[in-house]
Amino acid sequence: MARLRREPYEKELLHLQTELVKLQEWVKAEGARLVIVFEGRDAAGKGGTIKRVTEYLNPRVARIAALPAPTERERTQWYFQRYIKHLPAAGEIVLFDRSWYNRAGVEKVMGFCTQEEYTRFLHQCPIFERLLIEDGILLRKYWFSVSDEEQERRFHARLQDPTRRWKLSPMDLESITRWEDYSRAKDQMLVHTDIPEAPWYDVPSDDKRSARINMITHLLSTIPYQSVRPAKLKIPKRPAAQGYERPPREAETIVPDVAARLKP
Repeated sequence: MARLRREPYEKELLHLQTELVKLQEWVKAEGARLVIVFEGRDAAGKGGTIKRVTEYLNPRVARIAALPAPTERERTQWYFQRYIKHLPAAGEIVLFDRSWYNRAGVEKVMGFCTQEEYTRFLHQCPIFERLLIEDGILLRKYWFSVSDEEQERRFHARLQDPTRRWKLSPMDLESITRWEDYSRAKDQMLVHTDIPEAPWYDVPSDDKRSARINMITHLLSTIPYQSVRPAKLKIPKRPAAQGYERPPREAETIVPDVAARLKP
């Protein structure tokens, strides 16, 4: 498969990221609430796409929700309860790096939930999402698809890269031996939760660059955002000095100038 070259990718990505900033300002101005769900197999490219989506956004407006394993107390709550508190208020965007769909995937396949809990989730999830939409929340759900060969290649790359080694866990490796189990779980999930009000959008992601461009382009196309006229700002003139004297540099603890060794 031909992969998208870096130069046209970076040019188009910057254009899309500029549009995402416009979307952010529209969300703030309109008091909209946007939820974006990122799901898919391990190493399917969700994290990299989230990084590009949020790169130029205000972290006070666009938040990433990547929840850890539930606590003992959370395990006794209504399943959706721990996710509700991360939903956006007016003027906010929340990107779920994995979401309540954990129950339809890893929890089902790895036996972390009972069959009764799983069945209840498939019944309640569409109801839960319809309630969000009825209340005015904009909900977008993306499933990142990766082939078994490409997933394994990425696992090996992570294993050999000390900066990404932390991304590889025993749970990730388990997904290799349970590939078909995860496939069946995904198919069952789509049967129950691919609803007209909140459809699933599939993002082929063997080519990460193409996946990022395609996902962001699609997201922007589904939201009727408009450019918001920015407030007029004027940088004031710096006032004249009024006798302030900075303490001597010797009184401060300065970090070592390691960068000086890199200069010609």
